[in-house]
Amino acid sequence: MKNNSVKKLVYSAICLALCLVLPFLTGQIPEVGSMLLPMHLPVLLCGFLCGGTWGAAVGFVAPLLRNLLFGMPPMPWCISMAFEMAVYGLVVGLLYRKLGRSLKGIYGSLVCAMVAGRLVWGAVQAVILGLRGGSLTMSAFMAGAVTGAIPGIVLQLVLVPILVRALEKAGVKA
Repeated sequence: MKNNSVKKLVYSAICLALCLVLPFLTGQIPEVGSMLLPMHLPVLLCGFLCGGTWGAAVGFVAPLLRNLLFGMPPMPWCISMAFEMAVYGLVVGLLYRKLGRSLKGIYGSLVCAMVAGRLVWGAVQAVILGLRGGSLTMSAFMAGAVTGAIPGIVLQLVLVPILVRALEKAGVKA
């Protein structure tokens, strides 16, 4: 049991480190980074590999820590991102355990987590904007949660299942 906890801690730490580093690959062009969503990939992988609790922890901490260290994502938007990514890690981890390790289970978990995370992102964005005297319109939500993120959504749907399968085939699981 202790060995499994250590594995989860190590895999989660690696995923958190990837969350901090991957945005540097796209950070030179902010529009590309916001479209490819590089921090989301390690959070989703953490949920698949380590379970919902670890995925949620990494997802919540990553944008806040990255803001503290590098100033990006900017405050207060990193708060909505923290809740969104925590939901990604939690939902993907919980559903993957329930739906099974088949390709259907991977995609079912992934799509449900992506939808739930985006809805939570929208809710938190609405609260933040409301506190600042604004509002989140449906068109702004769709632009931020869907249309502006289509490249990242496609990347997640293609790359995450491949990585999950490859890592499990290599025996990397907690």
